[in-house]
Amino acid sequence: MGVMGMDWKRFKSGSDIRGVALENDRGEPVDLTPAAVEQMARAFACWLSDKTGRPADTLTVALGRDSRLSGPRLAEDVIRGLTACGVSVKNCGMASTPAMFMTTVDLGVDGAVQITASHHPYHRNGLKFFLPSGGLEGSDIAALLTLCEGDLPTASTVGTVEQVDYMSTYCARLRDLIKQEVNAADYEHPLAGYRIAVDAGNGAGGFYATDVLAPLGADVSGSRYLEPDGRFPHHIPNPENAAAMASICEATLAANAHLGVIFDTDVDRAGCVGADGKEINRNRLVALAATIALEGHEDAWVVTDSITSDGLKTFIEQTLGGHHRRFKRGYRNVINEAQRLCAEGKDAPLAIETSGHAALQDNYFLDDGAYLMTRIIIKLAQGFPPEALIASLSEPAEAQEMRYAITEPQFQAYGLRVLDELEAYAAAQGWAVADDSCEGVRIAFPPHEGDGWALLRLSVHDPVMPLNVESNREGGCAVIMKQLLPFIEKQTALKRG
Repeated sequence: MGVMGMDWKRFKSGSDIRGVALENDRGEPVDLTPAAVEQMARAFACWLSDKTGRPADTLTVALGRDSRLSGPRLAEDVIRGLTACGVSVKNCGMASTPAMFMTTVDLGVDGAVQITASHHPYHRNGLKFFLPSGGLEGSDIAALLTLCEGDLPTASTVGTVEQVDYMSTYCARLRDLIKQEVNAADYEHPLAGYRIAVDAGNGAGGFYATDVLAPLGADVSGSRYLEPDGRFPHHIPNPENAAAMASICEATLAANAHLGVIFDTDVDRAGCVGADGKEINRNRLVALAATIALEGHEDAWVVTDSITSDGLKTFIEQTLGGHHRRFKRGYRNVINEAQRLCAEGKDAPLAIETSGHAALQDNYFLDDGAYLMTRIIIKLAQGFPPEALIASLSEPAEAQEMRYAITEPQFQAYGLRVLDELEAYAAAQGWAVADDSCEGVRIAFPPHEGDGWALLRLSVHDPVMPLNVESNREGGCAVIMKQLLPFIEKQTALKRG
């Protein structure tokens, strides 16, 4: 397929580009064709030239990919597009997404491209873009895809390609951080005596066990699925996936490990497991990251997405003495909000989503799963097991999420109207609507009405309205839902998924 007449806007997925790269058993047509990907790379070269004010043939871009089967082919397409515009390419091969941002720090490149589709199915893939200032915004992706619609220039001289082993540099940075912070008597082996199991899910994260932890003396023999395999034969590499979390819990207990670590495919998200075999993800991971990030910070803020629990808010504000800012879902949203607070003169050392995206101020506000796990492992080696650090976190007895598809063509306008109507409905029922949520309508239910909360919101990109419900007692979610159903059933364009 060529590129003329293509609907480029369909490739936009938030601040990423996503599409279908392989023939598949789902019947989804391949749209990330060689011609399409080359055009996207050309568009990035032109966009970057305009952004920097420099000719494309003076620019250098780093390129990496995760373990997806289509990665090598897409890398060839990106290289062909960039070099046709005169851009020099540093090809880093298989790499994590956070490492590709770090090439702008360590290698001084003008931009970076990572080929990944995170935890999406094997046949999908995509592109993420970075500048030294951080990842591209959704508006930047929209502008880049608009450039794809036109004829893009070709340079008189093709850009060069250099193979670069950047992951060695990235791993050395993490090892040095652990050595410096732990400052053990055996400085070179601060993790000696610790058993840490890593589950990479056959994504790009196996390096963390073999090239970061093992050289520092950790016993990583209980690790599993470290070998890159884009078929993902064992489970989806995703800390939010039940099978994936069951896998790392099992590995942690089987190895009698002090800690279990799990990554998504491209290592920008992570979760972990305590020595007790209990998951540390979602609210528990936010609590742990907040405990570490707020250390040494007074009157500081933690920015999270909108679906965090009431117990987490209490933990951040009363146990840790910080401020909790609930914001919109989407990792770029929480990062941007933390940066906005900092620009206002407030201290916001952590932006984190319950999905496992965690960006710390002391790491360029980069959502880096390996960096977060490194900070957790440092605390472990200093004598603070992660499960002990969050022992006082009050957790809900029940939590569930339902997704309602919007059948109206103008789904955003319809979804916003539903939210306005829900807010009015809640007021008529005498329910308390939270004033600290920046997304959707969050309703608090007292003990005799379910003892919890419900949040209905509109998906950022899709015609979907997720409904999250939590309760502090068994059976409470059903009580809350019984009260909400009369309103939801009147919304004829909402269909339960």
